[in-house]
Amino acid sequence: MNTNHIGKNNQLLDAIVFFFSKNINLAHIRLISLFIEALCKAKTVCFTMLATCFDSPAKSQSCLRRIQRFFAEYDLCPDLVARFIFRLLPFTGPYQLAIDRTNWQFGSTDINIFMLAVVYDGVAYPLLFSMLPKKGNSNSAERIALIQRYINLFGADTIDCLMADREFVGEKWIGWLNGNHIRYYIRVKENFWVKIPSTGKMAKVSWMFNFLKVGEVVSMHKIYYINGQACYLSAGRVKGRDGKPELQVIISFNKPEDALQTYRRRWQIETMFRAMKSAGFNMEDTHLVDMERIEKLLLLVMMAFVWCYNVGEFVHRNLKPIKIKKHGRKAVSIFRYGLDIVTEFLLRRRNEFNIPIPFFLCTDNPLNI
Repeated sequence: MNTNHIGKNNQLLDAIVFFFSKNINLAHIRLISLFIEALCKAKTVCFTMLATCFDSPAKSQSCLRRIQRFFAEYDLCPDLVARFIFRLLPFTGPYQLAIDRTNWQFGSTDINIFMLAVVYDGVAYPLLFSMLPKKGNSNSAERIALIQRYINLFGADTIDCLMADREFVGEKWIGWLNGNHIRYYIRVKENFWVKIPSTGKMAKVSWMFNFLKVGEVVSMHKIYYINGQACYLSAGRVKGRDGKPELQVIISFNKPEDALQTYRRRWQIETMFRAMKSAGFNMEDTHLVDMERIEKLLLLVMMAFVWCYNVGEFVHRNLKPIKIKKHGRKAVSIFRYGLDIVTEFLLRRRNEFNIPIPFFLCTDNPLNI
């Protein structure tokens, strides 16, 4: 196969048709393929810009109408895309999961996305999400529903643990996790009150851990109660983003000694959100306000993100490592590395690594090609 140009037989189409052909007709798979390519070229979700980047002999206006019809009429199944991405994960489970929200406002419309992702090596793979029809945080029922969707698709045995930030607490939610034996590491606010079973007294977690100095961590190997639910407590004092000392208190179901180290991987889902937004595909550029259409757009952005990340990961680990700067961090993220490689392949027909770039979106063991 000549991997240095796309040719008439779209290689990306060939790659994804392997998985989707049983559920989606070829015309719609072709549109999905063209849209993902255009996302990587334009680095924006603006339909007008994407239409000009379609690898098609049709005029831009015709391509724009195809895009608009797809988003208006076609029902892209979120669980189907989740299964597709799950098969592209470059490692085997059990998996560490993270939940978080990202939100923005377009005009008077609040766009609020509640996401579940698999954390991995500095980033997270997006799997499932729900569009919250409101401002602010999810409730217990919405969180339970999202995790239950994951379990229905992939099984509870594929979960190593779940990580979440301070907004994801609540008696019903924590009780459900405990009852289903799902290991979790969830941060709580410093002003949370806990009940000490041995005395029956209440205490603020900030008081309990006020002895910690920066860099110190401690795990309590006995049960406490938060909002009526049993859990372990772990804490550490770290330097915050503003350089000031900050107390991190983590509640957990078991293995409290792993709490702080594991919880720190939660930020990888924030890296993923940045890649989908300002550092990659600029999701906030969309003028869509219909939630079903935004959902379809996010599903396609997720696929483009995974494609670029897998390309960057493979090249970084096997062919040309990303340079490390003096401060010890990579010169570019693995996602951005992959996005630049994919973009050059699509726009300039260059593939300096001579790898079948489109087939990193093929679920037939793409990373061992």
